[in-house]
Amino acid sequence: MQGTSTLFARLFGMSMVAIVVAHVVAYFWFQKYGMGPPHSPTLDESGRLIAHPPPNTPPMAFLVIQFISIIAVAWWGARLLSRPIRQFSEAAERLSENLDSEPLEETGPRESRQAAHIFNRMQQRIRQQVRQRSQMLGAVSHDLRTPLSRMKLRIEQVDDLKLQSQMRQDLDDMISMLDATLSYLHEQRTCEAVQLYDVQALVESLCENAQDHGDDISTRGHCRPLLVQPIALRSCLSNLIDNALRYGGATLVDLRDSASQVTIRIIDHGPGIEASLRETVFEAFYRVEGSRNRNSGGVGLGMTLARDAVMRLGGSITLEETPGGGLTAVVSFKRV
Repeated sequence: MQGTSTLFARLFGMSMVAIVVAHVVAYFWFQKYGMGPPHSPTLDESGRLIAHPPPNTPPMAFLVIQFISIIAVAWWGARLLSRPIRQFSEAAERLSENLDSEPLEETGPRESRQAAHIFNRMQQRIRQQVRQRSQMLGAVSHDLRTPLSRMKLRIEQVDDLKLQSQMRQDLDDMISMLDATLSYLHEQRTCEAVQLYDVQALVESLCENAQDHGDDISTRGHCRPLLVQPIALRSCLSNLIDNALRYGGATLVDLRDSASQVTIRIIDHGPGIEASLRETVFEAFYRVEGSRNRNSGGVGLGMTLARDAVMRLGGSITLEETPGGGLTAVVSFKRV
């Protein structure tokens, strides 16, 4: 039913309705009055009236061929008229996934060329603004490291050990936030090609690395290779697994594969997050009071990085309550 809501389907349907109604009216007209104007009476040499044959009606074969021809022309015309809208829709979808996507071709009628030109200018301005913002924040974050590093050396001269420890902790937090900001900006600038990738091998590798560091984590389920951006997917799953281990302790990564989509669940049994705050945690530098504090080591960018990576892959990420207590991050990707 979704195909009937497209502009092409509506143009084609309206054209066909108009054509069919016109042909039905014309057919009955010809049946009654013939194919031409009425003949004038004609007399022979003796003055007798010459009878004319009855009005001709178009043969059925002619009507069928004409009807098929009109269907073909209406289909081609509707597709031609709806093509610019379809191109704009595809270009907008590409732009939402990648700011560096190919610009829209400026071809077709004048209106289409003008709209495509404006769309391409908009894309250039968005790309320029994002690049300038990233460069500015990156430069500020990078330049702040130098005075912070000098301050970290100078606090060693503070005699009060308690004050020295507090100041060192504050500086470490600031440096961690700067590092996370630079990583976040790098993730946003990264443009990676989509390729068929072994998601199950990636999950098992991340879990094995965590186990080598003494973390309690396991996997279950299977998953066939999926078309993804490998670096973006690794960044997403790595941040989600790190968050689960940091705040929830023992973690389970569950893989579910079907013909239509792949679902990855990162399950922990920690303190969890209130339902009203589950959407807020995806905001940059946001930390839930109580469960996320400076002692946990997080700066509030892990979930933001994870969502950005999932969105670049065309997937979705949600947070649910784990049965029995805890938090479950659900990452879903559609199979193309």
